[in-house]
Amino acid sequence: MATVLIADSGSTKCEWRLLNEGKSKKIFTTGISPYFLSAGQIQLLLEKELVPKIKNAVIDEVFYYGTGLKDDANKRLIKTVLKKVFPGTTVEVQTDLFGAARALSLNEKGVCCILGTGSNSCYYNGKKIIKNSPGIGYILGDEGSGAYLGKKVIQYFLYNTFDEELMFAFNEKYNTNADEIIMNVYTKPQPNRYLASYALFLAENRGHYMVENIIEDGLNDFFFTHLSKYTESWLYPVHFAGSISHGFKDVLKNLCHSYEMEMGIVLKHPMDGLVKYHSK
Repeated sequence: MATVLIADSGSTKCEWRLLNEGKSKKIFTTGISPYFLSAGQIQLLLEKELVPKIKNAVIDEVFYYGTGLKDDANKRLIKTVLKKVFPGTTVEVQTDLFGAARALSLNEKGVCCILGTGSNSCYYNGKKIIKNSPGIGYILGDEGSGAYLGKKVIQYFLYNTFDEELMFAFNEKYNTNADEIIMNVYTKPQPNRYLASYALFLAENRGHYMVENIIEDGLNDFFFTHLSKYTESWLYPVHFAGSISHGFKDVLKNLCHSYEMEMGIVLKHPMDGLVKYHSK
């Protein structure tokens, strides 16, 4: 049986699974984004953080799914580095969305969605992505994402829209102010992650009508803007991956019912599905 190494990488953290003789070993390294790291830096990272943890395993196949790979040049860069680190190995490099599609739908047709810090979706025919509703980033889009929902939380706070109960809860949790928020959003790196961190406030205050409205409206924007554009959303199951999907799956289920779509599976981490896919 082949020894397989799978990667699911964001720009902050990368999860690896080593599949060997029916056993699965979980490894974490720093995230890999070809937009932020050179080939040399990625190779050094892997040799320092990954290789020592897989010891003497002889890798037959590497399946790498990651961020920043819509660009073919970035795919080639990652593949070249992996070939250097694991010479003689078969290497496949794909986008994180393709990884999510394989994890969620395996070899079946389905509409596959990621709702995490950002959001994305596609129609997957069981072999490849056929349609992809264009992602335009957290400033202009990313409907239903952590950044999108977190932005609403901040707006409600800064505009003083929250009632007294939620204002108190927000101040207790974050102890921040308008100047600090604006500085983080407009001048510091990775504002999308900063915005997404406020989505946790929604999860911790479920049941309050304002919180429920923010969640439902934000996820409905994803359905209306993206899922309703695929005719396949009414022909095949609609699957979801990511922290927002997992945290608010009850709302997703209700929205699927409202839109008369078939709710598929929900995975917090695509890796669980990828292990299943590559173990077949």
